[in-house]
Amino acid sequence: MKNLFFSAAALLLFFSCQNDQTELTTDATTAITQRKCATQDVLEAQLKEDPTLAIRMNQIEAFTQNALLTKRLVNGKVVIPVIVNVLYRTAAENISDAQIQSQIDVLNKDFTATNSDFSNTPAEFAGVAANVGITFELVKINRKSTTKSSWGTRDAMKSTKKGGLNPTSPTTNLNLWVCTIGGGILGYAQFPGGSSATDGVAIDSKYFGLSGTANYPYNLGRTASHEVGHWMNLRHIWGDASCGSDLVSDTPVAKTANYGVPVYPYVSTCLPAHNEMTMNYMDYTDDRGMFMFTNGQKSRMNALFVSGGARSGFGI
Repeated sequence: MKNLFFSAAALLLFFSCQNDQTELTTDATTAITQRKCATQDVLEAQLKEDPTLAIRMNQIEAFTQNALLTKRLVNGKVVIPVIVNVLYRTAAENISDAQIQSQIDVLNKDFTATNSDFSNTPAEFAGVAANVGITFELVKINRKSTTKSSWGTRDAMKSTKKGGLNPTSPTTNLNLWVCTIGGGILGYAQFPGGSSATDGVAIDSKYFGLSGTANYPYNLGRTASHEVGHWMNLRHIWGDASCGSDLVSDTPVAKTANYGVPVYPYVSTCLPAHNEMTMNYMDYTDDRGMFMFTNGQKSRMNALFVSGGARSGFGI
């Protein structure tokens, strides 16, 4: 079992001294052969630009750990209002209302364990597989025609001044930006603690919702499930380090990101020997290969919404 209790100094180190990441490109034509989430890279850039972000994130982490210890979690149902901001240059990028609704439907299934593939959870992990109990409600779709062929990962899509769309009431709405990101990036999220001016999730329009067989293997809406997990304070399953910690006790330690659809059991090289949870939404597997959160991840997410939590403005 992972040791999840950190001193304030250790937490500050965790959020301010991650390994350097390679610079992201914004070539919209890059072929995507493996899942690429830019959330950690974006966090690294934000930490360098704003030294106070590490302090805020460590305060959120301390609050989360205290909530877990005292079992001060959500008592009731959390419904997340969703604003979808579509930025398009081509007709294909101007995705339909039906495709947008299909993504909301996927989120609702994945976060309530009503997805049909949840039953594929191996018996080994069945005891910790979770119904997170959070649902999503589409409240508005904003659309804007642009001349940009790709947006990159520096939050330009989130700014009206930069040609994008400002977030709508981000303390009470989950804003999703749908556009061509480029650089082989499927999507990225902002962790709790970041600026409200950029809070939310960006997802490439080709991988948003049930996007069709042309975008296989990322056509089942799981990019959003992964990125919204980050928005709700979940780390990558491998902790963005070799055999690292994702701050969750019931997810087995993972050596690194897993790709494709690994065949279970997938034995880790992290010691002691154990099977990795490659089917967790916070890994890098193909859409059809990820289909579960854990109880520990559920508790971590729910801690955000209690009174005093980083996303308590969403209420119950």
